[in-house]
Amino acid sequence: MQPATDTTSPGVEKTVSRYLVDAGRSTFTLQAFSTGILSAFGHNPRIAIREIKGDVQFSLADGVVSDTHVHIAIDPRSLEVIDDISDKDRREIQRQMYDEVLEVERYREIDYDCPRVTIDGSGDQFSATLSGELTLHGETHLLAVPARVSITGDTLKASGGFAVSQRQFGIAPVTVAGGAIKLKDEVKCTFNIVARKQV
Repeated sequence: MQPATDTTSPGVEKTVSRYLVDAGRSTFTLQAFSTGILSAFGHNPRIAIREIKGDVQFSLADGVVSDTHVHIAIDPRSLEVIDDISDKDRREIQRQMYDEVLEVERYREIDYDCPRVTIDGSGDQFSATLSGELTLHGETHLLAVPARVSITGDTLKASGGFAVSQRQFGIAPVTVAGGAIKLKDEVKCTFNIVARKQV
């Protein structure tokens, strides 16, 4: 697809660019934390998202970025525990995550749609705050995501972190050992997204 020209504003041409997420070069990691009286002996699982797709689109006029839209879609069945633990523990954590936490057979996609992006700075590197809606476990809520963005040639990179409350999305944190060990409500997320320009 060739970059399009938006001439809706008289005298100003806007070049519209679109970038597709490169899942093979992108990383997205979740970190949960244990609590409870035996939490010191518990596990703080780190989980990688293996299948992520999406795109970034924006207009550029006189060096100013505008009309930005970001969409990210995640297959919850691609989440994988990446800690150095036994295969038995890995299987059990993933079983709970798929069946009891995310209910992946019922909710088959995690979706983030962001039509509003605030940009601080200019040039090839800048800060951005995404103001979008996260759909998780069948519920949709507003979620602000800060990011550092760089554009080099045909490659766009974005990195940052944010936190998600499980209870806000109708998810009860996992409890084991009769409540002696349980996971905290808040899950921290970090990402390094690489996207390629479509021409």
